[in-house]
Amino acid sequence: MPADFAGPLQRLIDEFRRLPGIGQKSAQRIAFHVLRAPRDNAAALAAALIEVKDNLMFCTECNNISDSELCAYCRDPHRDHSNICVVEEPHNILPIETTRSFSGVYHVLHGSISPLRGIGPEQLRIKGLLDRISEGRVNEIILATNPTVEGEATAVYLSRLLKPLGVKVTRIAMGIPVGSDLEFADEVTMLKSLENRREM
Repeated sequence: MPADFAGPLQRLIDEFRRLPGIGQKSAQRIAFHVLRAPRDNAAALAAALIEVKDNLMFCTECNNISDSELCAYCRDPHRDHSNICVVEEPHNILPIETTRSFSGVYHVLHGSISPLRGIGPEQLRIKGLLDRISEGRVNEIILATNPTVEGEATAVYLSRLLKPLGVKVTRIAMGIPVGSDLEFADEVTMLKSLENRREM
């Protein structure tokens, strides 16, 4: 059966299809965009892809993505290094940073506990967090894992692991988003909202 497109174009479509959230139609649109764009644009895209693979690494302190041994947060002397916010993935840091209310540092687990996918605590980057706590400079650990079954399981596991070490362990509150209507809240969200209520 002949290919739908010329070989190089089909290979480009196939590569784009490997990306998360990109189906056949989206991959075709992106590939045709690259085909129509000037060669310089394609070269810049290719160079950016190679640069990401060659020049980025994980921060040796917190596992965030970095272009040097320590990420921007860990090497910032103005941040509170005694206050660590634990997140599942590097992209979870940005929503916290946009609030401009957290001045501590981070620890990235690179996943969450998920027995169905064969991911246990040993697959997560927990050891580095324990090492940071053992240095005796950490006052509070904020567990900011996602509000999913896996995120909750990870938070519970970490809480049980860390509390005996003498640090304050807190969990971000979850509930009704600001500006939304109660009628659209599911049962779990409503339950979390009630559980995390505060005195006014």
